[in-house]
Amino acid sequence: MVQKAKILLVDDRPENLLALEAILSALDQTLVRASSGEEALKALLTDDFAVILLDVQMPGMDGFETAAHIKRRERTRDIPIIFLTAINHGPHHTFRGYAAGAVDYISKPFDPWVLRAKVSVFVELYMKNCQLREQAALLRLQLEGGGKSAVGDSKEPVGLLAELSARLAAVEEQAEALSKQLDDESADAAAVATAAHLERKLTGLRRALDALEPGTGSGAPSVPSQN
Repeated sequence: MVQKAKILLVDDRPENLLALEAILSALDQTLVRASSGEEALKALLTDDFAVILLDVQMPGMDGFETAAHIKRRERTRDIPIIFLTAINHGPHHTFRGYAAGAVDYISKPFDPWVLRAKVSVFVELYMKNCQLREQAALLRLQLEGGGKSAVGDSKEPVGLLAELSARLAAVEEQAEALSKQLDDESADAAAVATAAHLERKLTGLRRALDALEPGTGSGAPSVPSQN
């Protein structure tokens, strides 16, 4: 069973959180509520999130300050943040949102279809990255175990490489389709950049597997970093 991605919804008004849940429920992912910046930071200590929808105008710690804390933490700095605001103070206010690390800045009332489409892109990128990490972890396990599978059964090296290559090929195919979709839809620059980063990591992992093919060398290559 594929694990669902978590989406963090941050707003001090319960009716706004309810509206976001209604809009995003069709994505069939796990929606997590936070009614303040402090509550959001607490949730980020224990869970991994695909994207954060963050209200700008909140009492106490506002959206800008919350985003600054998120971006300072190594664990959470790469989570995409979409700012939501009911007040439009002009270009300078929007620029402040992007400067705080947001990938998008949307004024209320917003188009539910547009918001859902933007969130779905980051959820899909998150899922592809999770698949890549799983394949990399499996490769490390196989290399460190001297060709033994995760359950302890020995496998022929050629068969093992073929299995890993097939699994990686499936992720590569999905990543390529996602990149084409982003190009066709003229997606946000941040989403395109994230997809390109994913493809680079896939290329590194493919090279590591190719280097293990018989006749390509005796040394085991290092698996590319996932950072």
